Amino acid sequence: MKICIACGMPMESISDYAANDPSRDYCIHCARHDGEMQSFQEKKENLVKFIVRTQGFDEKVAEKMAESMMRKLPAWKAFFE
Repeated sequence: MKICIACGMPMESISDYAANDPSRDYCIHCARHDGEMQSFQEKKENLVKFIVRTQGFDEKVAEKMAESMMRKLPAWKAFFE
């Protein structure tokens, strides 16, 4: 089982992988419609929206939470150095 490099989600089944391709290191939630990985800005915006929608936090708080999570993930390390 792989862990998504962009969000940390465990990818347990083929449908969890971007484009149903287990050679990819990122999940369906971190892929664009063409199967490529979202950019840093796209992922951050989507994660902020997800946190606001599912946890009810204010957008500024959600942004700090998203950045805190993203800073720990391999795909985004270079953005926080």
